[in-house]
Amino acid sequence: MEIKEENIINIHHFLPHRDPMLMADYILELTKEKVVTSFEIQQNNIFVHNNEFAEAGLIENLAQTCSSIFGQSFFENPDANTKVIGFITSIKKIEVHALPKVGDKIISRASLISQFGNICNIFCETFHNDRLLIKAEINLFIQEVKS
Repeated sequence: MEIKEENIINIHHFLPHRDPMLMADYILELTKEKVVTSFEIQQNNIFVHNNEFAEAGLIENLAQTCSSIFGQSFFENPDANTKVIGFITSIKKIEVHALPKVGDKIISRASLISQFGNICNIFCETFHNDRLLIKAEINLFIQEVKS
């Protein structure tokens, strides 16, 4: 997928994560049912070990990608000081096929399967070039934190 600047969506409008836990650089596509993100693996990333992005990093990247679908409803006003908390409540059918290396740009895709209140079930997968790295079905719980 070619990254075109005019299509890039600011990830900070849809996720509460910040460095060092932000595991997505750009939202390339976003609807109410699906999202596509990109992320370049940096040497100083907390999930890099022996020049590879660890499984935990891939899972966190998937979770952040998935939460962009659900989280957009909390971040509709970018000027609001919205705070949310989210949890992976379960991971089903996970398959790790390969680990990306430092310098690799990964593309993650997620599609909403179902939603009930603040809980959603999402299918997601991550690629480097056309090589499948990981795929999973994830359940997330996201809630706004009232000040």
